[in-house]
Amino acid sequence: MIRYDFGRVLNRRRVNSYKWDVADQELPMWVADMDFETAPAITAAIQKRLSQGALGYNTVPDSLFKAYIDWWGRRHAYYMEQDWLMFCTGTVPAVSSIVRSVTSSRDKVLLLSPIYNIFYNSIVNNNREVLESPLVYSGGQYHVDYEDLETKLADEKTRLLIFCNPHNPIGRVWRPEELRRIGSLCVKYKVMILSDEVHCDLTHDSAVYTPFASVSKDIEKQTVTCLSPSKAFNIAGLKSSVIAVSDEELRKTIYRAINTDEVAEPNSFAVQATEAAFNEGEDWLSQLNNYLAGNRHYLEKGLAESVPEIHIVPSQATYLMWLDCSALTEDTAALCSFIRQTTGLILSDGSIFGGNGQLFIRWNYACPRTLLEDGLRRFKQAVQAYKRQ
Repeated sequence: MIRYDFGRVLNRRRVNSYKWDVADQELPMWVADMDFETAPAITAAIQKRLSQGALGYNTVPDSLFKAYIDWWGRRHAYYMEQDWLMFCTGTVPAVSSIVRSVTSSRDKVLLLSPIYNIFYNSIVNNNREVLESPLVYSGGQYHVDYEDLETKLADEKTRLLIFCNPHNPIGRVWRPEELRRIGSLCVKYKVMILSDEVHCDLTHDSAVYTPFASVSKDIEKQTVTCLSPSKAFNIAGLKSSVIAVSDEELRKTIYRAINTDEVAEPNSFAVQATEAAFNEGEDWLSQLNNYLAGNRHYLEKGLAESVPEIHIVPSQATYLMWLDCSALTEDTAALCSFIRQTTGLILSDGSIFGGNGQLFIRWNYACPRTLLEDGLRRFKQAVQAYKRQ
């Protein structure tokens, strides 16, 4: 079995990296971008494409859709049809196009908060109203308030639910019965479901990811799913995703929208990288998840020993740790600012995710262990200084 060097530290400074375009002494552990070398199969596919010598306009071949179909069938027992799939230049452009195409100005779009912050932008920037059904935080874990959810779905202005499966930032892998209950309410009130499932291949060994659309035919008919190798294989910069829609009329609406918005054409490396990831990258992904599990255990142990007042919310997916800092502060934006100013460690303050996020910090631990050790050291130092104020 090939072993990959996930412990190798890459120099990502001064290469226009969104994550690493920071001061030299700073250590970024915020945005969902991993610090590992790209899977060799993907690099080889890109190099082969580059060696052809021309980088003009590109088409989307059937082989791209086959790679998705085979991967989801093999790994997740969900069997899609090629006609359901549409290429899009990333999940965020897809979400914005879908919001515009299935809702009207001043309609309400429902979120289970806290949730991925960019969803708020996609709603507000398109002159739609954000409607939150806050997840209930009790006993150190989250669950859905179904009574509140139904009330919000029953609002005649609610047209769309944007869902995260697995959930970002809390790392929750939703159980089939939860998806069925949520989806059945959406069917009852004729609310469309947009499910972002880009973190699904980062599910931990203790959990099983279930595609939202797979739980029933009625729910599938009303669900739009965003899929991509961008998170699991860390190729978000290549702008490659698909939108899966089983219902023909809904699919026509979205196809028209993404073409009107000009987000349905691939760059010169998107197709090759995606096919290499799904067709040749499974062993790399397996070893990556093993390495991430080691990082997660290291960080959990280190935080429990040195900062016991912080509660780690149990997660079943992603490389993002959600930290309850309410014993220290009710303003993690200020805490994150203090941590950055005193130690250079950059973490995500939870307030940007809505809900009760102002009590939380999100920590990206997808990096070589030596960087994580440095991050933990800085975090300990900052929290000790914060408590002395």
